[in-house]
Amino acid sequence: MRYILRISSKKRKILSLMSITYLFFCSLFLYCSTPTYAQDRRIVTEPSLPHTLCGTYTPSSSASLQSALDSCPEGSALHLSAGHFESGPLIMPSGVFLWLDQGAVLAASTNPARYDQGKNLCGTIDRHGHGCRPFILFSQTSGGGIFGPGVIDGNGGQPMADTDETWWHLARRAQYEEGKQNIPRLIVVQDAQNITFAHLTLRNSPNFHVTLDHVSGATFWDVRIDTPEDARNTDGIDPGSSEDVTITHSFIRTGDDNIAIKAGRNGPSRYISVLDNHFYAGHGMSIGSETFNGVSHVLVRNLTLDGTTAGLRIKSDSSRGGLVDDIQYDHICLRNNKWPIMLDTHYDPHAFGFDTPRYRTISFKDVYGAGGILLMHGIDDSNPIDATLYNVTFSSSAAWDLQYVNITENNVTPALREPNAQPQMTQNPCATQWVPFPASPPEK
Repeated sequence: MRYILRISSKKRKILSLMSITYLFFCSLFLYCSTPTYAQDRRIVTEPSLPHTLCGTYTPSSSASLQSALDSCPEGSALHLSAGHFESGPLIMPSGVFLWLDQGAVLAASTNPARYDQGKNLCGTIDRHGHGCRPFILFSQTSGGGIFGPGVIDGNGGQPMADTDETWWHLARRAQYEEGKQNIPRLIVVQDAQNITFAHLTLRNSPNFHVTLDHVSGATFWDVRIDTPEDARNTDGIDPGSSEDVTITHSFIRTGDDNIAIKAGRNGPSRYISVLDNHFYAGHGMSIGSETFNGVSHVLVRNLTLDGTTAGLRIKSDSSRGGLVDDIQYDHICLRNNKWPIMLDTHYDPHAFGFDTPRYRTISFKDVYGAGGILLMHGIDDSNPIDATLYNVTFSSSAAWDLQYVNITENNVTPALREPNAQPQMTQNPCATQWVPFPASPPEK
């Protein structure tokens, strides 16, 4: 057990005895009464559908689904009845909700031509990989969203039209050929605000399931994302350059990051809450790899990670780095992870650039796991990872791999340095937290 209090000699001359005592007890217990802002600034409650319906869309409807959506006024919802609906790309009007009823399956077309952006690239491999429109697009909209309990199916495992190759096979072939696959994302939200997804199942996306780009205000409540673990580049939810985002009561298993918070050239990502969720197959609760404009004020609380390759992960490098600051992990349960904690500033070991990754004020409180590698690699002596660990407990088979770190710790197992006696966890507080992935909703 070790407590670290760092006060410069100059400050010691200034601080009174009372101030030093106060600072000591704050460092002892790691959390003072100072308010924290590491979370969504909105008051988020369970979303509900608008009272106004603009119509019901059935398998026998003569108009296209896009036309039906376009006819809805702001603040209303289009009801998709039970049944199987196949569609090409859809653009959501501002303030309009799509309600998929029990037994409704909205399936994405497998025809690359319907997603093409005019250069005949969708469904091919090239050097860039931006040749497809998404299946569902929110762009420059305010309000609106998608509700369940129905399903949106991206058909990633189905053969593309007139071929024997699926979207996922194309993605894997692109990896072997060192190219980029032109494949549609399932849902893209860009330059928008106050978007809601609730009680919804997303499955089999060809590529990322949901991406946010320059979004202010987004709620994901009881969203189930279900895609095979070998489906390449199928991230669950990726907030990028966005703020005031809450992801809660959701279940995610996929073939890449379960969640990845990014901050590309469009601005920072901040004020994000990830609360009361369960992750299964995937690459974990990630921040990065793009952190150019900074990621800050993130709260991850009450999360289970059951079988993710990495658990709590921050990844970047000198070609895409930036400041990652004020990240709080609170009450986290991990098992069957190769890297339960992975804070890496050398995500691409061959990267070169001047965008230095800096990880500051990273807090781990009540984190419990089994075996695996607990990795924290800062970039150099002048930019160590600054982390606080309080009640962080893993089994004796776990091992720390630390480089360029500045850690304040209290009750950490295994010990960060060779101990005289290794403390043991007498009771596993995660024993009742594990739940199976929910069964798929029945189709009518």
